[in-house]
This record gives sequence, C-alpha cells and structure tokens, in this order.
Amino acid sequence: MNDSSWQPEPVPAGPAYDAQVGPHTRPMPIVPDAAGRDFDDREARDRGVAADSGPLIRAETPPQEPMPSPPPPHAPQDASPPPKKRAGRDLRAAIGVGVGLGAVIFASLFIVKAVFVGVIVVAVVVGLWELTSRLQEKKGIKAPLVPLAVGGAAMVIAGYVRGAEGAWVAMALTALAVLVWRMTEPPEDYLKDVTAGVFAAFYVPFLATFVAMLLTADDGPQRVVTFLLLTVVSDTGAYAVGWRFGKTKLAPRISPGKTREGLVGAVAFAMAAGALCMEFLIDDGVWWQGLVLGLAVAVSATLGDLGESMIKRDLGIKDMGTLLPGHGGIMDRLDSLLPTAPVVWLLLAAFVGTG
Repeated sequence: MNDSSWQPEPVPAGPAYDAQVGPHTRPMPIVPDAAGRDFDDREARDRGVAADSGPLIRAETPPQEPMPSPPPPHAPQDASPPPKKRAGRDLRAAIGVGVGLGAVIFASLFIVKAVFVGVIVVAVVVGLWELTSRLQEKKGIKAPLVPLAVGGAAMVIAGYVRGAEGAWVAMALTALAVLVWRMTEPPEDYLKDVTAGVFAAFYVPFLATFVAMLLTADDGPQRVVTFLLLTVVSDTGAYAVGWRFGKTKLAPRISPGKTREGLVGAVAFAMAAGALCMEFLIDDGVWWQGLVLGLAVAVSATLGDLGESMIKRDLGIKDMGTLLPGHGGIMDRLDSLLPTAPVVWLLLAAFVGTG
C-alpha cells in the first residue's frame, strides 16, 4: 500500500464514541494555555509549542532583566557644596606690599633724591637675579649675574650723574664684561649665554636708567610721580574696564586675560590722568600734552606687560619670583614700568625740556 494514499479514518464525536472506546482509550483532557486557549498535548506538539513545563517555553520566553536594587535606606550622601573659587593672589598681602612700596618710593623721592636712586639700584639687581635664575632653571641658560649686577648698578648711577651719554657708555661696558666673564667657562652654549646676558642688561638696568634720568630735572620728583601714576592708572583702567565689559581678546595666545575693551579703558584712564598731571604737577606743562603722554603710556605699558608675558610663557612659569607676597617677584611689578620709562622721559623732554 502506498503510504501517500493512506488517510486516517475520521474519528466520531459524541457520547456514542465515548461508549465505544472505553476507559483506557479516553482522550487526554483539554488544558487551557496561559492565554486562555484550549488545546491538548498533541496539538501543542503539532504546533511546536511546549507545555508550561517543557523546555521550549523557557527558550521562547524572553529573559527578564534583573530589577535594580534600591539604595540602602541610610546610604550616606555627599552633600558637601562645591569648593569655592579663590582668587589667584592674596589681596590683603598685595595691598599691604603696594602701600609699603609706595611709602618707600615717595619718602625717598621728596626727602633725598640719591636715596631713590639707591631704590632703583636695588630693584634692578633683584630683577636681574630673578630673570637670570629663571633662565637657568627653565632653559639652562647661564647668563652671568655678577657682571650684570655690577654693570646694572653702574648704568643707573651713570644715567643719574651723566645723563643719556653716561647710560650708553655703561651699557656698552656691561655688554663687554658679560662677553669676557663667560669666557672663563667651557665654550659650549657660549653664544646663547652671552646673548641672554646682553638682553638682560638692556631689558632691566638700561631701561630703568631713564627713571633716574627723570629725577635729574628741577621738578624731577614730580616727573617720577607722573611716570608711576600714569602707569598704575593705565593698568587699573585696563583691569576695571576689561573685567566689566571685556569680550574681545587682545592677544589670546600671549595673555588670555587682556581684552581690547580693557585697552580702551587703559587709554581713557591714562589720558585723563595725563592731562591732570601735566596741568598741575609738571612745570610749564599743558593739558593737551598730557593727553598725548597718557596715550603713549597706555600703549607702552600694555606692550611691556605682553612682552614679559611672552617671556614667562616661554619659560613655563606664572611669576618671576615670590619676593613680594600677592605680587610675585620684582620683575612682575617692573614689566609695564620698564618700557614706559624711556617713553615718558622722551615726551617730557620734548614738551618741557630736561632741566
């Protein structure tokens, strides 16, 4: 018999069928599934669906992800507030040091001029020490300090006694002394060391000599006060306006904190202070000359600050020293003063003479 032609006989339904099949051939009871459908085990097998206890139900049931466990009822919580930002410098120390320096400067200016020249010499020597120390620490450059300190002091004194001619002669002799002094050591890095030494001689003592030259005039103390006051006012105006209105960076790669709006504030403040100083402090001065002087001071002070920022960024340091609490080092206070001194001396000489 061909299996493909065989068909199962139909199974009768009803009570008659139950009487014929007997108790041992009774069909399996109908079991409802989880969804409420009724089917027997044979139908489940034919459909490929397992019963509740079979392995297929476990295979087809998607795995249940574990519920996240709640935190302990008494788990400690970090409720401490975020740390407050602190200022980069000690404001009280900065004000105290500034007041102390101002008292020394004004007392020496208006009592004995020669004492103020000594203050300049001390500032120059300490500034040279800071600069040469940082150069050696960060770059391995050994600019000779001894000839620089001796020549720097001689430069300031020569400028006060002999004027610009004496300052230039002392500068040339200091550069020669640096070249000779470095010859006592091995020739390696000679050019680098003497170049840094000549740069230091020009940057610190030679520029500071113009402050001593301001003092030689009859109204010398007033000229020095004008020079210091305009520089401080320029820095203050730049900070105040830049902090309040500054948005456009002036030189982001050099000094990210400086803005163009701050430069405008520096110019405005310095010009106003310059007009007042020329009118009331400088003999034969005129207010419009003070406007020109204030503009020049704002520009030179900003460039001087940017110049030292370039040096410190190249060296990878924030301050040149720690001698002045709240200020850094001496060089950190001289950065805008040094390049401004020859500008003020030159303009005052042009406006009212050097006498």
